[in-house]
Amino acid sequence: MTIVQQLLPTPGGKKTLSGLYLAHALHELGSLSDPFVYGNFLSSLDGRISLVDARTKDPYLPKTLTNANDYRLFLELHAQCDCLITHGGYLRSMGKGKLGNILQVGTTSETKEFLDWRTSHGFALQPAIAIASTSLEFPIPPSIRQHNQPCYIVTTARAERKRVRNWEDAGYPVIVVGDGKMVSGQALVKALRELGYYRMYLIAGPHMLDTMIREQQLSRLYQTVSLQLLGGETFHTMIPGIPLGEKGQMQLRELYYDPGNDHQCAQLFTSFDPLRPSLPGL
Repeated sequence: MTIVQQLLPTPGGKKTLSGLYLAHALHELGSLSDPFVYGNFLSSLDGRISLVDARTKDPYLPKTLTNANDYRLFLELHAQCDCLITHGGYLRSMGKGKLGNILQVGTTSETKEFLDWRTSHGFALQPAIAIASTSLEFPIPPSIRQHNQPCYIVTTARAERKRVRNWEDAGYPVIVVGDGKMVSGQALVKALRELGYYRMYLIAGPHMLDTMIREQQLSRLYQTVSLQLLGGETFHTMIPGIPLGEKGQMQLRELYYDPGNDHQCAQLFTSFDPLRPSLPGL
């Protein structure tokens, strides 16, 4: 049984890792009038969330950064959503075997407890999936159809019409949100809310997080900080765009310390609420 130390709120104390994020009861926070959008990132002390292969240019997660305790908490957040928001880049990397499949809940004997949790809390067996893409070039993993998951392709008005028709002909609804180069976070949340989804989990990488924060759609940010320096000349960080200014201000909600062991680096589990300043233009 893994035990972590609560550092905030104070007074702290010892907590069991198992159930730490399920206790946040995110399934009780979202509503049709006020959707709950949350994201989760794992980073090193020097801010890397992934490194980039110099030869293939594909992002990858170093083995020293991944660990079982962080993955446990990822699964607890994963289990509490109506809809996963991902992107074409993730599906392309998954198709190449660079990244694992995290589109389904509880598909192994080790993770079946999360499927049971969803059933006992009135969720559909599997979350819906929204795939954001402007190129519309990515493979659909067979597991989506195998688990009967609703799957939506989300793009902009600039998308090539032939590719849009190809997805529609293949039976995938296409949602057009905005006419810019990037999918609009605000329009995406609105479209998914109208489809009946109001607890949305971002597994879409830094560009979608950037969009959600800039358009003030993010409800909560979770971050695991591994207490190690990764280095690397080419890498990805949590926010790739221009400075966020006041929109990037966060308030720390909770902080836990995991001391690690001989096989795992110590880490911090954190959660933040955006301050959402009232700024012109929104």
